[in-house]
Amino acid sequence: MNLMSFAPVLPEIFVLAMVSLILVVDAALDNSKRDVAYALTLATLAGAAFLTLRDLSTAPVLALGGLFIDDPLSDVLKLFTYLSTAAVIVYSRGYLQARGLYKGEFFVLALFALLGMMVMVSASHFLSLYLGLELLSLSLYAMVALQRDSAVATEAAMKYFILGALASGMLLYGMSMVYGVTGSLALGEIAQLLADGTDLRIPLVFGIVFIVAGLAFKLGAVPFHMWVPDVYHGAPTAITLFIGSAPKIAAFAFVVRILGQGLESQVAEWRDMLVVLAVLSMAIGNIAAIAQSNLKRMLAYSTISHMGFMLLGILAGTQNGYGSAMFYVLVYALMSLGGFGMILLLSRDGFEADRLDDFKGLNRRSPWHAFIMLLLMFSMAGVPPTVGFYAKLSVLQAVVEIGYVWLAVIAVLLSLIGAFYYLRVVKLMYFDAPHDTQPIAATSDARILLSANGLAVLALGVVPQPLMAVCAHAVGASF
Repeated sequence: MNLMSFAPVLPEIFVLAMVSLILVVDAALDNSKRDVAYALTLATLAGAAFLTLRDLSTAPVLALGGLFIDDPLSDVLKLFTYLSTAAVIVYSRGYLQARGLYKGEFFVLALFALLGMMVMVSASHFLSLYLGLELLSLSLYAMVALQRDSAVATEAAMKYFILGALASGMLLYGMSMVYGVTGSLALGEIAQLLADGTDLRIPLVFGIVFIVAGLAFKLGAVPFHMWVPDVYHGAPTAITLFIGSAPKIAAFAFVVRILGQGLESQVAEWRDMLVVLAVLSMAIGNIAAIAQSNLKRMLAYSTISHMGFMLLGILAGTQNGYGSAMFYVLVYALMSLGGFGMILLLSRDGFEADRLDDFKGLNRRSPWHAFIMLLLMFSMAGVPPTVGFYAKLSVLQAVVEIGYVWLAVIAVLLSLIGAFYYLRVVKLMYFDAPHDTQPIAATSDARILLSANGLAVLALGVVPQPLMAVCAHAVGASF
């Protein structure tokens, strides 16, 4: 190894160095100067984005002895991860200040989670994949329990930790069985060995089953979804916003690296499992969301259904399918940021705007913010001309291409059920009398960013081709 071999890993090295700096600086500052940690966190994200953009790769480059890969797919996903994390930091500022959570721990844990996501996105080896996953997971467990005097948050963190440990064990067990069959942990070598054939068919299938089960938990797919509503509801809304956005992008990369690259030749084995997971997730997610009166729980079940839709693209097992799934997860992260960002915008000291009734009459209080929420709800429901429509359309086309027309029909019918609870929010905002007449107390930067977020959902719906082309190029150049 020489210094040049570390060039593809510079963004990760930079983020780790900045986290260490923020830890030291924050320890030397009193509570009145937390804005320094806030500014350093945003500077870290900007610096990582600069390093990633400066060294954009046109072809896959292996580093660190094959543990790490720098390719167009990882570059694009990292850039969107930086953007999502920055939006979370800006949206959360006022909320955290009002609840005494505006501390260095939040920023440090968010950046450690980001580092885990970056490793997951660029991993080309089972060891580095698992290392990134655990760094992300442990950071999220601590973030959920950040509000230490909240029994609900502590309970949510315990559930998340216990079920997460179970899923990690299943994932490790599956990886060990694949290693036993192939004798390798590198994804490229595993793909080559399995393509050449193996006599150990039964151990390999068992390994794939355990891997898919572990992946399904990380995505929140049914029947491994039990943690999602409780964690989304119990965690402080700022943490829920983070869990529901950037980590989903990393989870997509994790699934594609393992199934699409390492186990590509075994698509017939894992496709049927993903079909079951996708149908159950879309069905239970959409149906259970109808019964929710808490908006965070409603969006949690919505997340489950969206992950089911994303799996439709992955189970296609084609470059078009992976590109469609990538487009879908990026769009979902954008919509999730806006949806939870609106809850943060309406919240204030001593008041969590997380119930559906809190959105009644929002159009009379703030027509602009009601319009932004309308765009976000329409996009989640898949109503044109918002980008959510094209995201659903792209994964449905990928499914139809492999001959699963019946699956596309089921997905469309279940999305119609889901449209009900999204449009219910619109009805409450525009046709019901407001329960709360307090002025909206939010910082100007959060208002501006939320407006840009909502308008981006509309703009990408009118002109979806550039982002679709980026996703198609990233997948095409990386597979």
